[in-house]
Amino acid sequence: MQDNKTEYLVKKAKNREPDAFSQLMLLYKKDMYRVALAILMNDEDTADAIQDTILTCWEKIHSLRQTEYFKTWMTRILINKCYDIRKKRVSTISLDEYEEPAQEDNYNLELKEALSTLNEKYRIVLTLFYSEGYHIDEIAKILKIPKSTVQTRLQRGRETLAKDYYKENGRRK
Repeated sequence: MQDNKTEYLVKKAKNREPDAFSQLMLLYKKDMYRVALAILMNDEDTADAIQDTILTCWEKIHSLRQTEYFKTWMTRILINKCYDIRKKRVSTISLDEYEEPAQEDNYNLELKEALSTLNEKYRIVLTLFYSEGYHIDEIAKILKIPKSTVQTRLQRGRETLAKDYYKENGRRK
């Protein structure tokens, strides 16, 4: 049902119907927030990345070839915008100065904290897989890396989270 509604909205948005495009963006707003926050770890930068993504999607929606891949296409644009913002910020602000993310939705705060300790390459793959529900093949396409690399990063990310969890709670694995 959701896929049919999305495809319908994408087709209307490709015909430059602003209401359909707005509905699409509302449909994926939480997904975009989670992905951007996993990369940027800062609410202000996350908001900037989402805003830039929305504008780019509106301007380039005509270039989307297959309507069923709208979310994948939009997520790839978002990830690129996040990396662009981070490149600009790194030259002016050190990563240590980033503030902790505010709780804007009911996304598990404990999980956010655990993910923030991970290397970004693991954090983004875990977020796309578990929070956004992408399949390994889709993640590989979005990040432009081999499927085996996605699988390895998922496994190592899980192992790191488990090791940190057991260390923090005084348990042995």
